[in-house]
Amino acid sequence: MLIVALIVGLAAVVFLGGLRLWVEQKCRDRVYDSLKDVPPRPIAIVLGAGLRPDGSITPVLAERVATAADLYHAGAVETLLLSGARRPGYDEPGVMRDYAVCLGVPREATLLDPKGFRTYETCRRAREVFGVEQAVVVTQRFHTARSLYLCDALGIDAVAIVADGKKPDGFFLRRRIVWETREYLALVRAVWDANLGRVGLNESS
Repeated sequence: MLIVALIVGLAAVVFLGGLRLWVEQKCRDRVYDSLKDVPPRPIAIVLGAGLRPDGSITPVLAERVATAADLYHAGAVETLLLSGARRPGYDEPGVMRDYAVCLGVPREATLLDPKGFRTYETCRRAREVFGVEQAVVVTQRFHTARSLYLCDALGIDAVAIVADGKKPDGFFLRRRIVWETREYLALVRAVWDANLGRVGLNESS
């Protein structure tokens, strides 16, 4: 029984590792580290990353918004689509916009998606609800490949900028390990959503 469990565990590791490697190789040529290399797009999709318990922006999310603001100021994008969760007492896209405005982005150059509960929903709604056809996705490196894979599946011509340059409060190694580990399982769900899940573009609001 132990041998069977070990074989199953090894097979799972090989599958998850292979899946991530495949997705990363598929998207690697569209991931940019430098703003000056990013091809212009009409809009930047800024993916949510959660708020602190007191409702303030987290360092991870601050990096994403700051990078998107840099894109705007560099003329690489015209609009920021700020996507995250909104519920009573919790307004992620609103906090994102406030931070972007503090960084000099005009309020009218921002769009809010309050139903970006996860990456798939953000990409799906960007295409379906907001009519996005071309975009720059703004997120950390560990998240870029999955984001681009989902954009591809949903008909968005996207590139990604790595938002790892600004660290207002620093990163905690333990959390970074959790994010990296979670990404393997999240990729499985992304493949399911893109190929076997509810990909149909039928939401109007």
